[in-house]
Amino acid sequence: MGIKKKLGMGVATAVLGLGLIGGGTFAYFSDTAEATGDFAAGTLDLSANPTTIIEVENMKPGDWMTRSFELTNGGSLDIAEINLATDYTVSGEEDNLGVDFGDHIQVNFLWNEDKVDGVIYSATLSELKDMSPDVIEGNILSPWLGERGGQLEAGSSDKLYVQFEFVDNKKDQNIFQGDSLELEWTFEGMQGEGERK
Repeated sequence: MGIKKKLGMGVATAVLGLGLIGGGTFAYFSDTAEATGDFAAGTLDLSANPTTIIEVENMKPGDWMTRSFELTNGGSLDIAEINLATDYTVSGEEDNLGVDFGDHIQVNFLWNEDKVDGVIYSATLSELKDMSPDVIEGNILSPWLGERGGQLEAGSSDKLYVQFEFVDNKKDQNIFQGDSLELEWTFEGMQGEGERK
């Protein structure tokens, strides 16, 4: 073996030795820990009882009727607002000369027995089509009267009253004879703002 080979072997052996020694000098203690988390979303479960709020026949101008119903939150989260969407269809309107029967049905909506001392909204059905009122909106006295404020708490219900009136406009309303109006109300419950948990 030549001197170059001996030197090469010596360098390789030295590098290997240093690697073994160096590997032993970097030993350390270690430990691990694990953490887990669970996230469960709450629920909003809004229902109306009864589902048919009103059925009336043989109405004439000047007639009015009051009905009540309950909105119940069967979910696990409070409902901060319940918006009302109104839609309806009129049958027999072919001879109404373009006049909407919904313009003549006044709705005094709503008196919320659990939160508000008076009428929240008063509008015709046709006006309500362009609105989305909050039917559980509290009034300014709620905090002092011990009310629940403007929300429907989980596991609770609100009793609401609504009055319908076929408005007598003191004019000829013969065009509405035989008409019928099918009303559809959709209540949409909305959660409140997020909060620190």
